[in-house]
Amino acid sequence: MTERKPMSLQRLLDMHASGDKIAMLTCYDAAFASLLDEAGVDVMLVGDSLGNVLQGQTSTVPVSLDEMVYHTRCVARGRKSAWIIGDLPFDSYQASPQEAWKSAAALFKAGAHMVKLEGGGWTAPVVRYLTERGIPVCAHLGLTPQTVTMLGGYKVQGREDAAAALMKRQAQELVEAGAQMLVLEMVPSALAAELTQTLGIPVIGIGAGVGCSGQVLVLHDMLDVTPGRRPRFVKNFMQGGAGSVQEAVRRYVGEVKAQTFPQDELHGY
Repeated sequence: MTERKPMSLQRLLDMHASGDKIAMLTCYDAAFASLLDEAGVDVMLVGDSLGNVLQGQTSTVPVSLDEMVYHTRCVARGRKSAWIIGDLPFDSYQASPQEAWKSAAALFKAGAHMVKLEGGGWTAPVVRYLTERGIPVCAHLGLTPQTVTMLGGYKVQGREDAAAALMKRQAQELVEAGAQMLVLEMVPSALAAELTQTLGIPVIGIGAGVGCSGQVLVLHDMLDVTPGRRPRFVKNFMQGGAGSVQEAVRRYVGEVKAQTFPQDELHGY
């Protein structure tokens, strides 16, 4: 197998511009980082979802910055070419842009190439503060797990006209502030496709339809090792004859690239 060139932000922007789909998965350790890299994953997200799938928490809120730094460092040791995004956990960026800078710098020093934060409106100044100082930012709109109690539970966001208009405005504000990628979670497919066409940056969907620039899933979900009921937008890639975890990941990458996953009628809203 030919060794891949290291992924860069410019390549991700070029992939969005050309319609070449971006395959992203969460990752939390060096062994899986190496496996995902070999399987062709473009971006590895060190997600605060580790609170759910590794720690057994009922939400992402208890995850600390120190824990995110530790897992980012582990992933960076196993990675060869994929782009690494580190989640800024709850209570690590909300108080001020200066607090966000310190938290983002810690993830950067641990090996992240970009940080992700949740929410719109108040986050635009934070994004501007970070990007002006050299840290790329991925924004996250729609269902934002850190504030799920404010949203009334795990519900689709942006269905109503007013909610869709607000999301569009917040997304544009984030782009103008310097965000270079956007995750949309549990957003109607038509709205996500419209944002993907208009924003000019890669839009990564999770339960947001096939019209996005790429897709992300929680690794444990797509391998069907997460206890309990899977969300509608998840597909079990171990089904259908996958003989190994790496084969399941390769299948995921292939289906994202071929736009056969997700299927809006099965995985979208």
